[in-house]
Amino acid sequence: MTNYVIQTDVEYDQVNHQVTDIYYDGDLQQSRGAIIDIHGGGWFRGDKSKDADSSKRFVDEGYLVVTPAYRITPKAFYPAPLEDMDRLYEWLTKADLPFDHAHIGAFGSSAGGNMVVELSIKYGIPVASLSGILDIDKWLGAHQDVVAQEGDTSGFNTTASANINQTGANDPFYKWFVTNYFDGRTDQYEAATPVHRVSDKTGQMYLANSLNEFVPTSGVLDMAKALTEHQIPYQTRMIAGSRHAKGYLDDVWDDLVRFFDRTMK
Repeated sequence: MTNYVIQTDVEYDQVNHQVTDIYYDGDLQQSRGAIIDIHGGGWFRGDKSKDADSSKRFVDEGYLVVTPAYRITPKAFYPAPLEDMDRLYEWLTKADLPFDHAHIGAFGSSAGGNMVVELSIKYGIPVASLSGILDIDKWLGAHQDVVAQEGDTSGFNTTASANINQTGANDPFYKWFVTNYFDGRTDQYEAATPVHRVSDKTGQMYLANSLNEFVPTSGVLDMAKALTEHQIPYQTRMIAGSRHAKGYLDDVWDDLVRFFDRTMK
């Protein structure tokens, strides 16, 4: 039985006063490494508490987990959430916490899946992205005729992520929350699309997506091509059906455990 130690609302950012929850096994003198677990929500909804389940599962595998809050719309827009994660990463590398500081990775779903890929590109750490929002500029350019529509998102803060928007492709909703992230600006799409910045120093990635969900599979395929060109090892997994992100967490969990076991040795 894991002896969970949970510290809530620990400030990691003295600039914008953002906080994180921290999970680890109190029976371990030192966790094998740290995993940053970034929640989804389209950059406009969601809360760190919704990833308590995945955080505890990673603790069961011997990791310390930090599960941060970050700025979301309408209080902040791109690139504010990414700036928050830069501050989180810097804080974590120096934090007096019981884990092997030579090993840091990240796990994220949906918008969080985008943000962990950004961390991998910037800092070379291994990451796992479930239904990450990766295709931005190309997709928007090819879907100019789609009318953005929010639809009913009233339950996003109370509904488990595994039950949100899993009825298949939904281009109006995808366009709505992606463009919402930029507060109406159209000049940031390319800069915000991570595939353009993959380099030889990018970390290893695990990328998963459902074949018929509202997040397009093109993001995974484009990222795989860029990683191949830069000789960065990666793994992809396409799941049948329309489940989104943590909706298929159980299906890919063994993959995730093996991925982090391999990349965080």
